[in-house]
Amino acid sequence: MPRHLVTSALPYINGVKHLGNLVGSMLPADVYARYLRLRGEDVLFICATDEHGTPAELAALEEGLDVAEYCRRQHAVQKQLGEAFHLSWEHFGRSSSSQNKELTQHFARRLDAEGFIEERTIEQVYSVDDGRFLPDRYIIGTCPHCGYEAARGDQCENCTRLLDPTDLINPRSAVSGSTNLELRESRHLYFKQSLLAGEIRDWIDTQNDWPVLVTSIAYKWLDEGLMDRGITRDLSWGVPVDRPGYEDKVFYVWFDAPIEYIGSTKEWADLDPERRDWKSWWYDADDVTYTQFMAKDNVPFHTVSFPASIIGTRKPWKLVSYIKGFNWLNYYGGKFSTSRGVGVFMNDAIELLPADYWRYYLMANAPESDDSNFTWEGFATAINKDLADTFGNFVNRCLTFTRRSVGSSVPGGGIAGDAERELVTELEKRLRAYTDNLDAKQFRKATAELRALWAAGNAYWERAEPWKAVKADPEQAAVILRTGVNLVRFFSLLALPIIPETAGDVLSRIAPDVPARWPTDVAAELEALGPGAPFEVPEVLYRKITDDDIEAWRSRFGGEAEARATD
Repeated sequence: MPRHLVTSALPYINGVKHLGNLVGSMLPADVYARYLRLRGEDVLFICATDEHGTPAELAALEEGLDVAEYCRRQHAVQKQLGEAFHLSWEHFGRSSSSQNKELTQHFARRLDAEGFIEERTIEQVYSVDDGRFLPDRYIIGTCPHCGYEAARGDQCENCTRLLDPTDLINPRSAVSGSTNLELRESRHLYFKQSLLAGEIRDWIDTQNDWPVLVTSIAYKWLDEGLMDRGITRDLSWGVPVDRPGYEDKVFYVWFDAPIEYIGSTKEWADLDPERRDWKSWWYDADDVTYTQFMAKDNVPFHTVSFPASIIGTRKPWKLVSYIKGFNWLNYYGGKFSTSRGVGVFMNDAIELLPADYWRYYLMANAPESDDSNFTWEGFATAINKDLADTFGNFVNRCLTFTRRSVGSSVPGGGIAGDAERELVTELEKRLRAYTDNLDAKQFRKATAELRALWAAGNAYWERAEPWKAVKADPEQAAVILRTGVNLVRFFSLLALPIIPETAGDVLSRIAPDVPARWPTDVAAELEALGPGAPFEVPEVLYRKITDDDIEAWRSRFGGEAEARATD
């Protein structure tokens, strides 16, 4: 039986993630994993916190905590928030785990054995005031390519160009802000990935179904010339380098972090070793389809550097089958900003409204073909028109009217007519489109098709006019009401990947004993609940967002003017 390995980019450990982080990796990965499970597929959904490197050390320093304790606390926070958003990981691990340590060291040894590791003495930035070497992310300055004034020494997050600390204009220490910097010699290990550029290009050439966003970034890196990269840093927090003379160094975070996909799988397996085999998912795993989800800034490392690490071992480790890359979700055209209090972060979002509100909106506005914008006005429109008026209203009006007319069980009698057959034809077309888009991982289009399915049910209900039929033709009324209750089940079943809490609650009230599985026969689905099947009417599913809500939230989280100020 084919198996599906699903991973989302590892969230950095330093602080709560914002909605852009959520929609750019973790949420679509969850929607896809849930969909596959409903199809009956064998799925392993893996994620973890990325805990090494400068962000962790700087954040711990700022909070006055030991870095290990800081990471322990933040992992718990991120895990809890992920669960609050119903992210259905099989395991949410930690890159600081012993499993990742062992695997990272193993990969480095294999690359060394195959001739892809080289010792080099380099000039590195030393902060006289801090009394230490500054790894690339500890240095901030102006990007020489785009002029962004807060570029890090390894990569500019604005234009995504790779940098060396010495490239920066007006560099300063991220620890103290000191500009009293000088170059001193330091010895490091380099991964000679330039030797693998041809193999990487040949591999990318075969990925014809990957998004253009992903392949264009990969080719850009290759066309500019794949550079050898240092894989060690002068830090104390990270995976130790098990090599004489390197006792005071650790592996570079971007070397060990992707290996944590494998490490987290091993963490999962080690919790139940009698029944779980981590290696079967990653080694000689020809029956595994491996799908990664990430925002565009992570694409270069997953299309070039991590595959190079795998290929360079000359062992049959699993290469990714498909990479789903996302553009940015902006906030009123500007960046989310923790320091300025601009934008919505996961902890604030879940405090305001249940997870399904956010899940639906984010999937309906997923930044796939280009960047998209979060606005409170757009959020309110999606919730009020789609969730409240289209899905929620159908569920409540259909079940409430049926209960009032015939009681709390599906009525028998009557034979489906032309109206029902026309409905089946339309739903079959919409279901195919919805399924095709989920298979293609086109989430924005898929969510639009889900809404169209709900709208088709509302249109049927209006045309059928059951409020007239119950008086004039009880047999016909029974058909309409029975179809309506089954539509509630059908629509909820289809909505499970995107709004699992609400859809699951509805299904528990109308079909608690019917297994949830992906529908393929619409006509059969509309007869799944036969005469006499009991149901309950849920409370109103969604509250509407008011103008007062919008005004209050814009005031609290910032509006257009504040967002523009973060650029």
